[in-house]
Amino acid sequence: MSREDLKQMAQRIQDDKKKYAYTIFACNASGCIPSGSEAVFEALKNCVKDRKLEDQVRVVSCGCMGICAQGPIVRVDPDQSIYQKVTVENAHRIIDEHIIGKTPVKDMLLFSHEKEPLINSFEETFFKKQKRVVLRNCGRIDPQSIDDYIAEGGYQALEKVLKRMGPEEVIAEVKHSRLRGRGGAGYPTGLKWEVVYKYVSDKKFVVCNADEGDPGAFMDRSVIEGDPHRVLEGMIIAAYAVGAQKGYVYIRGEYATAIKPLETAIKQAKKNGFLGETIMGTTFKFDIEIRIGAGAFVCGEQTALIASIEGRRGTPRPRPPYPAEKGLWGYPTLINNVETFANISAIIVHGGEWFCETGTTKSTGTKVFSLAGKVKNTGLIEVPMGISLREIVYDIGGGILDDREFKAAQTGGPSGGCISKEYLDRPVDYESLVELGSIMGSGGLIVMDDTSDMVDVARFFMEFCMDESCGKCVPCRVGTKQMFDLLNKIYIGRGTMADLKVLEELAIFVKEASLCGLGMSAPNPLLSSLRFFKEDFLQHIQRNEKVVKPLI
Repeated sequence: MSREDLKQMAQRIQDDKKKYAYTIFACNASGCIPSGSEAVFEALKNCVKDRKLEDQVRVVSCGCMGICAQGPIVRVDPDQSIYQKVTVENAHRIIDEHIIGKTPVKDMLLFSHEKEPLINSFEETFFKKQKRVVLRNCGRIDPQSIDDYIAEGGYQALEKVLKRMGPEEVIAEVKHSRLRGRGGAGYPTGLKWEVVYKYVSDKKFVVCNADEGDPGAFMDRSVIEGDPHRVLEGMIIAAYAVGAQKGYVYIRGEYATAIKPLETAIKQAKKNGFLGETIMGTTFKFDIEIRIGAGAFVCGEQTALIASIEGRRGTPRPRPPYPAEKGLWGYPTLINNVETFANISAIIVHGGEWFCETGTTKSTGTKVFSLAGKVKNTGLIEVPMGISLREIVYDIGGGILDDREFKAAQTGGPSGGCISKEYLDRPVDYESLVELGSIMGSGGLIVMDDTSDMVDVARFFMEFCMDESCGKCVPCRVGTKQMFDLLNKIYIGRGTMADLKVLEELAIFVKEASLCGLGMSAPNPLLSSLRFFKEDFLQHIQRNEKVVKPLI
């Protein structure tokens, strides 16, 4: 398939869509399904059929639009009007009043924190402060339609790579973008690709890490649910760049709503010549399989993930050798997470310099966050690197629930830390978060108000790490248990200053002596809470009465 063939295909699909006066997008992502979105989708389709509007109105089941707290969400294009909390009972009003009557239903329109509902919902502050690269197609295409993806420019980056760029040129472009891995530590993506490329081997592998296990995190699953072909295209380009012939998407079994569109996308990509032998008429071949994990948090660590794909127990191993040298079955293996791969096609099409125009000098591009906790507009957001925490919480998030005081924001999941209100105006990027004792992580962001007890918060994350420890190394297996016991002792009002001192010393030891990232980062929420919210710990120690019954 040539460049012109692909463009003509995209134009043909776009022309077919133009025959519809309206397109109605109904979110059927995991955030809206529990609210009854599937029934709403069917109600909209039936209403269009009953009104004999099939030739004028296209009803599409789509991925996440972002503002999950207001689901089920429905959008009407070309007006870009978003309706919130749509039900089976009121879905017909969108057809009767907006489509037939040409009058948007104001009392159903999205209303987050503007003075009044806006007809064009993308003028809402929730959307205006964002910049969508990874999420560009989410909520505006049918994720189970390769035609929809191609119509939006899909696979044009792959064509450019295969027909007009060599592997070294692809790696150079990714390096120029200064894209950093979006799964945790933020290692430069281009450098990682270059290392795998330089190893000479008859076999190489590319792995997409979709084992998203942080409490409150739903970024990667939402990207796959809403735009699976974007992830596949990034993986195929990576395989071409490093010389891999086989790829795996490692995804946890709980993500059923993401696995289905991913399976469909792989089948469609093979059928259309984007996967398999002689991809797009070239000599390049590459195939992708899905590996479903059992939901172990430790399998987010690269060597544990590799062990699980190989059919062994998912436990980390010492490094070096690193997966880039000896990964799957002892062969060089490139591992990136979902969001990292989802950035690649845009970088190839627009160039690394274009990508660098967003973000900061060392943290380029955008970052997807799952915004959760005590904030009015919870949901999926994508913002430029370097945006302030205040803008995320108060502009995009709409402020704290019940207008209470902001107390902390926890970034990076169980591996991250808690940031206090005096740092609300600090930029959110890799370097700033590390300075504050936290990390970017995969993008979980949990907001807490002044009712939150930071001892309880630290205890929650420590219990999670304790339960998820694989048990292979003593510092993590025993250390997390001891830290949880001490935190619990303090929380129930039986702790002493001596316990607090031991807790701090133990946290530093576990951080320095653990085998893998789980143990090394497990103390982070505790250490950051002690740094910024020590008063919460002292209040528990200074009182003699129980707060709750002991958990152990």
